Amino acid sequence: MIEMNLGIAERAARAALEKAATMDLAITVSVVDEAGRLVLTMRGDRTGFFTTDTSRAKAMAAAAFKRPTRDLVEMQKTNPVFWNAVPMISRSELLPSTGAVPRHNITRPRRAIGMPRRRSNA
Repeated sequence: MIEMNLGIAERAARAALEKAATMDLAITVSVVDEAGRLVLTMRGDRTGFFTTDTSRAKAMAAAAFKRPTRDLVEMQKTNPVFWNAVPMISRSELLPSTGAVPRHNITRPRRAIGMPRRRSNA
């Protein structure tokens, strides 16, 4: 079993930042381990001050529910009362909003990456 460490988190975050740059997106990246504990946050150039919080909360949501936050947004449509309460119940630690994906290692997620974003020219 490969445990999440700073080196792995940094490589994943840099790859996400580089990919975003090719898409003309300004993003902040947070990497959490499988339990949702923060390992690394990298705030990209031209991003807002709040993106570090939303990035971490999205990554934590992906890790907690072991699915992309895009799926969580779809699930909100069938049970809005529960999903609207998640940020409050989790003291804003979880944000079920599009922008984070768990990364899998065969049998279970090892980390999740959350990325709030905006177009660079905005």
